[in-house]
Amino acid sequence: MRRRLVLAVALCLLLPAAASAAIRIRSVDTGQLPRVRVTIVTSKPSSTPPTVLENGKPVADPNAVNFGNAKSVVLAVDRSQSMRGKPLAEATAAATAFADAKPAADQIAVSTFATQPVMLTGFSTGTTDVDAALRSIGVDTHSGTRMYDDLVLSAQSLATQGTPGRVIIVVTDGNETSSHAGLQDVIAAANRAHVSIYVVAIESRAFTPAPLQELAARTGGKYYAAAAPGFLRKIYTGIADELSRTWQVEYLTASQPGQQLDVTASLPGQGSGSASVKLPGTEVAGGSKTSLPKSVFTSSGTIIFALLVGLLVMLAIRVLFRKSRTEEMRRRIQPHIGQELQKLRKKRGRSNLLRGLFSSTENVLGKSRPWSSLARLLERGDVPLKTVEFAYVILGSGLLLGFLVSVMGLHGIFLFVAFVIGALIPVGYVWRKSKKRLAAFDEQLPDLLMAVAASLKAGHSFKQGIQTIVDEAQDPAKKEFQRVLAEASLGRQVDDALADMAERLGSRNFSFIVTAVTIQNQVGGSLAGLFDMVADTVRQRQQFSRKIRALTAMGRASAYVLIALPIFLAMLLTAMNHKYMSPLFFSSAGHKLIIAGLIMMVIGSALIRKIVTFKA
Repeated sequence: MRRRLVLAVALCLLLPAAASAAIRIRSVDTGQLPRVRVTIVTSKPSSTPPTVLENGKPVADPNAVNFGNAKSVVLAVDRSQSMRGKPLAEATAAATAFADAKPAADQIAVSTFATQPVMLTGFSTGTTDVDAALRSIGVDTHSGTRMYDDLVLSAQSLATQGTPGRVIIVVTDGNETSSHAGLQDVIAAANRAHVSIYVVAIESRAFTPAPLQELAARTGGKYYAAAAPGFLRKIYTGIADELSRTWQVEYLTASQPGQQLDVTASLPGQGSGSASVKLPGTEVAGGSKTSLPKSVFTSSGTIIFALLVGLLVMLAIRVLFRKSRTEEMRRRIQPHIGQELQKLRKKRGRSNLLRGLFSSTENVLGKSRPWSSLARLLERGDVPLKTVEFAYVILGSGLLLGFLVSVMGLHGIFLFVAFVIGALIPVGYVWRKSKKRLAAFDEQLPDLLMAVAASLKAGHSFKQGIQTIVDEAQDPAKKEFQRVLAEASLGRQVDDALADMAERLGSRNFSFIVTAVTIQNQVGGSLAGLFDMVADTVRQRQQFSRKIRALTAMGRASAYVLIALPIFLAMLLTAMNHKYMSPLFFSSAGHKLIIAGLIMMVIGSALIRKIVTFKA
C-alpha cells in the first residue's frame, strides 16, 4: 500500500513536467502573405530549430531565429502621471535587473512615453547608459499617454538593427489616450520590422486589457498581467527565461488565400505542438494547385527563376534578330527567286508583331540625335544589330538589373541607379569595341599608306592600290576598304566613299589623309610622294601619343585609385559591419551623402582627365 502511494505521488509530480515539456505555438502571423511567421516556445533552450510542418508537409526554405541568441531589445517604460510613486520605481528597478542579467551579445535601448515618446538611448551591448537612463525617468508633469506612438518609434529603431531577434518589452498601467498612431499601425510597424512585443500591464479597475492582448498576440509576443507593482521583477525574469526558449520561423506558404493552415512544430526530446489558422482572403472554387515544387516560391528560387526567364528572353530576342536579318536579305533578292518566297510567308507572319513594334519605334525616334548617335556607334563598333534592336537591348538590360536590385530589397534611388547602370552596360560594351577597332585601324594606317605608295610607284592606279590593301591587310582595314571598293564599283566617287569611311570610323588621322587626297586631286602632284609624307606624319603623331600616355600613366593610375578607393572601402565596411554602414544606405541623410560623394568623384575625375589629356 505504501509503495502504491509513492508511485501515485511520483506520477502526480511527473505529469505537470510532461505537460510542460510540450512545444507551444504561440502565434501564426499571416498578415504578410505569402510569408507566414510562426512563434514557437520550447520547454527548454535548444540550439537546434524546431521542425515546422504545414498541412503535414515540411515548409520550404524556413528562416529560424532564436531569441536566446543575440537580439535587440527596447525597454519601453510608461512615465505618465498614473505611474507616480511605487509603480514607476518598481518598473525601472525591474527593467534595470533585466538589463543587468542579459546575455553579453544582446543590445538594449530605452524608450519612455507620456505626452511625448522619447528614445532615451541608442542600442548598446553595455548597460551603463541603460542604467543611467532608467534612473533618470521621472513622472511627466502633464497628463496623457502616447504609448502607440512610442511603440511605432521603437519598432522603426529596431528595423535598422542587424540582429535577427527584435523585441519590445513595454510596461504600463494605463490606457492609450492621445497617440497619432492606432493599434493597427503599431501591429503593421512591428510586423514590417519583425518585432515581437511583450506587454507587462499593471492592471487596475479602469484598465482595458483587450487592445494590448491583441497587440501581443498578433506580433508574436505575450501579455502579462501584474496585480501589483511588486510582481514586475518576477515577470521580467519570466520574460528573460521565455525569450531564451522562443523561436520565430518564417517561410513562404504554399497554401492559397481562404484555405485552412495547420502548422505543427516538433523538436526531438521536447515533443510537438500544433495550431490552426485560416488564411485571409477568399478560397478559389475547387482549389488552386500547382505542379511546381515549393522551392520555386522561396527567395532563392524566385531569383533563379527570374534569371532563367531573363536568359530565355535574351535568347528569344537573339533568334528574332537573326531571323530579321535573314528576311531582309530575302526581301532584297525577291525579284530573282519569284515563287520561292511565297513558301515563307507563314514564317514571316510570326514576326510581324515584332517588326511592327520596331517600325513604330523607328518612326517616332528615328530622326532624333541620340538615335543617330547610336547608329553611328554601332557602325564604328561593327556590331551586326539594327539601331532599334540595340535600343531594345539597352531597355531590357536596364529593366533586368533594376529587377534584380528590387529583388534584393533595395528601392528608390538605388533602383534608378541600377536601371541607368544596366542601360549603360550594352552602350559601354559597344563603345569599348569601337575604341579597340579604331585603335587597331590607326596602328595599321602607316603600313597601309606605304603599301599604297609602293603600288602607285609601280604604275598601278589608286583603285588598284586600295585593292592591294584588301588583298593583303587584316581587319578592320580590309573590311572597310572592301566596302569602299564595292561602293566605287556601284558608281560612287572614291573620294566620297573614303570621306564616308573616315566619318564611319571616327579616325582623325584618316580624315587628314582623305583631305590631303582630295586636295591633291584638285591641284595635281605626286600622290605616291604625298602618301609617303602622310605616312611619316601619322607615324610621328602615334609616337608622340604613346610618349604622352607614358608620361601621364601615373596621373591616370592616381585617378583610378582615387575613384575605386571609396567604393572599395564602402563595400569592405559593409561586409565587415553592416550595422555601422546601414544609416548610409537606409536614411535620407545617407542618400544625400552618397549623391554628394558621387558628384565630387565625377568632378574630380573630369579634372584629372583634363590634366592628363593632351591633343596629339
